This record gives sequence, structure tokens and C-alpha cells, in this order.
Amino acid sequence: MQRREFNQLLNAILKPDSIKDFCPNGLQVEGRERIQKIVTGVTASQALIDAAIALGADTILVHHGYFWKGEAQPITGIKKRRIGALLDHDINLFAYHLPLDVHPEIGNNAQLAKLLDLEMTDGLEPIANSVAVKGRLKTPMTGEQFAQKIAEVLNREPLVSLVRDEPIETIGWCTGGGQGYIDLAANQGLDAYLTGEASEQTIHSSREQNIDFFAAGHHATERYGIQALGELLAQQHGFDVTFIDIDNPV
Repeated sequence: MQRREFNQLLNAILKPDSIKDFCPNGLQVEGRERIQKIVTGVTASQALIDAAIALGADTILVHHGYFWKGEAQPITGIKKRRIGALLDHDINLFAYHLPLDVHPEIGNNAQLAKLLDLEMTDGLEPIANSVAVKGRLKTPMTGEQFAQKIAEVLNREPLVSLVRDEPIETIGWCTGGGQGYIDLAANQGLDAYLTGEASEQTIHSSREQNIDFFAAGHHATERYGIQALGELLAQQHGFDVTFIDIDNPV
């Protein structure tokens, strides 16, 4: 498939124009015209680029790309080395941030729900027009039991703030750095809130608003949307796709 067609295909799937983001979505670095062999990953780190080069990929597709709002613009240091490696090996870089978080089927929030048996009635219902969503545990359980389930499924021990004695039934969640939405979840009267990261004030919000909180890792909660997108491209469009997990403890 030609690069322009591939970009159009991704945009048709993820609809980036429908959401305001902090970075450009779509083609970020131009490489070869014809796209056949794709490497997917969470972040366009040097390690992922090096792995893609070793595999002879012509395209890298990630959730976290480059050119974030507010970052330094000069192409120096690690930015120079990363972009230089892409250009030297004529590799395309495509990145989709919030569009990949919120997609109702292959998005990070939807994929995490499938893994953790979170029920999404009427699709992914947003919390107060945010990218966080809400639903229910298919099987209510205590905070301790849910923390154990997260650890087993994601292979990552979550940071938790458990303040309730009752089982968790209703829950809000947002993969990645969505800790700021805990107050919206509390205002909705939800029993618990799950995300990737925690800030100092997050624990106080949990304690003072009587809402259980779980931070399961930014990387660990966002591995699955990009995998699902890659699987879709392989199964429905015949691309050679390899997911490479460059682990990150955050």
C-alpha cells in the first residue's frame, strides 16, 4: 500500500479530526513510499527504532510519537538521534495519541476493559465529556481482589489507595496519565477509579472522597490499543505487523 493510502486508512479507522490533541496524529516522519512491514509499539523510543531497523521495517506505528505541544522545538540530543535514525533508514513514523485511547473497539480504554472484565454498557460512556470512561465490574469484588486481578492480568503490581469496605461495583478508568480525572469519577459517585499513573494529590482525592484508586502503570495500561490496531491491519489488510514491547516500569 502507498504511504498516502495507508495514512488515509489509519485516519478512517481512528478519526483524529474528531478530538483535540496535544500532538499531531498521523504521519510524523516521512519514509519509504510503499508500506509493507510494520513495527508497532507504545512509544517511539530509540530502542523501538533500533528494533524496527533490525527487522527491516519500513514503518513504525506508535501511541506516543513526537512533536508534543510545549516541548522544545530544536532537533537536538535524543530527538536528533531518533529522527536521524528514521531518516537514515527511510522509515515512516505514524503516531496516534488520544484517538487510540478513545476508540470504542480497539482503543486503550476499550482493550483494558476487556482484559479486566469491566462492563461497558452502551459503549464507552465518558465521564463528564473527558477521555475517561465509566462502567461496572462484571463481578463485584473488594479493592484487594481487584488489585490482585490487575497484577495478574497486566503483570504489574498496582499502586493503590483502598478506602472503602464495600465491594467495588461501579468504576471509572482512563489508561496512561489520567490521574487528574479521579475527581470527576468521585463526583459521579463511582466506587473506584483506575488509571496508569498517580500524582501526590491523587491519594488525598481518593481518601477524602471515599473512592478506591488504582494506578497500574502508564506503559502497562497502554500496551493493548496499539496491539489491537496492528492485529486489525494484519488480519483485514494483509500487512506484516510485529508488536515490540519495550518495557517501561512507569
